[in-house]
Amino acid sequence: MIRALALFAAFVVGSAFALTLDDISNRDAINGLKQALTNGAQAAVAKLGKQDGFMSDARIKIPLPPAMKRAEAMMHSIGAGKQADDLVLKMNRAAEAAVPQAKPLLIDAAKKMTVQDAKGILSGGPDSATQYFKRTTTEPLVAKFKPIVKKSMAKVKLAEAYDEIAASGAKFGLVKEEDANLEDYVTRKALDGLFVGIADEEKKIRENPKAAATSIVKKVFGALVK
Repeated sequence: MIRALALFAAFVVGSAFALTLDDISNRDAINGLKQALTNGAQAAVAKLGKQDGFMSDARIKIPLPPAMKRAEAMMHSIGAGKQADDLVLKMNRAAEAAVPQAKPLLIDAAKKMTVQDAKGILSGGPDSATQYFKRTTTEPLVAKFKPIVKKSMAKVKLAEAYDEIAASGAKFGLVKEEDANLEDYVTRKALDGLFVGIADEEKKIRENPKAAATSIVKKVFGALVK
């Protein structure tokens, strides 16, 4: 574990500073990681799980599915663009409403992190914590998100029309199976956006451990700063 911490030191800070073998105990390393993951997850949820959390970020704003892009242009050309714009807004609002449901699942995943998981995060790539969350929470997150997305989409007439058209297109290979149902599409995009947010928070902690809110996180991630 100490060797893993040393490896982590090299790519987090990229400086000449180095951990000594006695600086941090295994218990502190695990606790620091759990706290860091919890803090990052909570920050991501707070940022995205509010109005315009998705709509205001071009990286994660949910667009119409590829199968509807041509139709979108046509709708705007004939003066029916408001319906398409409304659908985009509702899809993103659905994602923003669903994201808060992720908080307890993410916190639980952080608490259940094993020594092996910690080693993987410490010696892995710059998004290894985000990948840990993806691996451990994606399935239950889908189950939490989808009912909320479904409820939101049920209020949009164009959503029902899309499902009918896309289902027919999928039979002939004109629409990807994963995009044939709007609820599935929005749920998937909501998860993608959430993990982008978590990755942002992970990057902040790795690049500036001194800004960590708690002493245990500072101790682990800031151990290299003299």
